[in-house]
Amino acid sequence: MSEARILVIEDDADINEVVCTQLERAGFDCTCAYSGSEARLILDRATPASTDHGADDHGADCGFDCIVSDLMLPGLTGEQLIAMLRERGAGVPIIVVSARDTVADRVAVLQLGADDYLVKPFDLAELVVRVQAQLRGRGYAHNSAATDSAAPVSESITAGRWELNPAARTFAIDGRPIALTNTEFNILELLMTHPNTVFTKQQVYELCWNEPYMVDDNTVTAHVSKIRAKLKPSGTDSYIRTVWGLGFKLNV
Repeated sequence: MSEARILVIEDDADINEVVCTQLERAGFDCTCAYSGSEARLILDRATPASTDHGADDHGADCGFDCIVSDLMLPGLTGEQLIAMLRERGAGVPIIVVSARDTVADRVAVLQLGADDYLVKPFDLAELVVRVQAQLRGRGYAHNSAATDSAAPVSESITAGRWELNPAARTFAIDGRPIALTNTEFNILELLMTHPNTVFTKQQVYELCWNEPYMVDDNTVTAHVSKIRAKLKPSGTDSYIRTVWGLGFKLNV
């Protein structure tokens, strides 16, 4: 993962420095931003002018492969930055680190488009592992999400009007590309490679985040809701069925 580019957005200089130092020791290339406004300038400069907002290729949609961000920032808030990136169609993984520790806070940010959430104070080693988990499947390491129980799929998978290409990390409906975050892609890949199979929220989390299930059920539900919102304009959001008391399945 030595080529992965990480943007760390944190207004506390000491925290910013120690996070970047730890990530660089793990082999990442870090860029520091100390306010939301500075982060926006960095992202604007790093984003190619000809970016295809339907693509998500090694962070090329915003110049970085992963973003680690606080919420309470000078200038733009973390929430505003997340909303800006998702509105641009950027699928870069976003890990939030914040002192806000309520379930409502976490759910709101995940629904906004963040991929993961760590509450301060957090363990630096855990942050590194979470960054690595988000980068799996983006060409930096073997992506075991959704493939632990089956051989890796190299060709496109179709389900109804959907088409997903695991190798290219693309998803389309009726041939039209749909921008997905890394976690959203993993969830759809899991469901599409195992149609009509019911997955519990714990199974979805452990397979798609590739880490032990130690969060509340709302984390998975928030991501599924975000996916359905992106599918709704096409009328295919009903492909993902909620099996009450159990979890989710794909039923086309």
